[in-house]
Amino acid sequence: MKLLTNALFVMGFVCLFASCSTDEIDDPSATVNFESEFVVENNDAMSNEILTIINDYRATLNLPPFSAHNLAKEEALDHTSYMIVNNKVSHDNFFQRSDYLRANGANAVSENVAFGYRTAQAVVDGWLNSPDHKEAIESDFTHSGISVAQTESGVNFFTHIFVK
Repeated sequence: MKLLTNALFVMGFVCLFASCSTDEIDDPSATVNFESEFVVENNDAMSNEILTIINDYRATLNLPPFSAHNLAKEEALDHTSYMIVNNKVSHDNFFQRSDYLRANGANAVSENVAFGYRTAQAVVDGWLNSPDHKEAIESDFTHSGISVAQTESGVNFFTHIFVK
């Protein structure tokens, strides 16, 4: 048990410095099977709920709501799929996503990523409790694309791309 606790602590520490939000999965012994083929599909209902919660939060700060951005959402889903396939939460290849969105009209791009949260409110709370993630949410970005996808064992991965 001590080894599991230490492993979870190290994973959390690494994720913190990788600027990725996480919370504990209810069953830490759960494993994810990445060997079989699967198709990653966006959970549109949870993505929309996340956007609503974030826009409601922004309204309390007198900030305008983020508008949906389809290209950013496609990039977010591609990145969420990448994280699931590679079994790690990351900002890998961010500059490729950013460059692509800039080539298609964006002036600035940022992103938040996370995994393990079970609800839209939980992931938003996680981001708001992290200064770097909160900064993106409270920024002057105007549009966003959100992707939520789940592994076969039920672990959610999240990518939220912000565009101005």
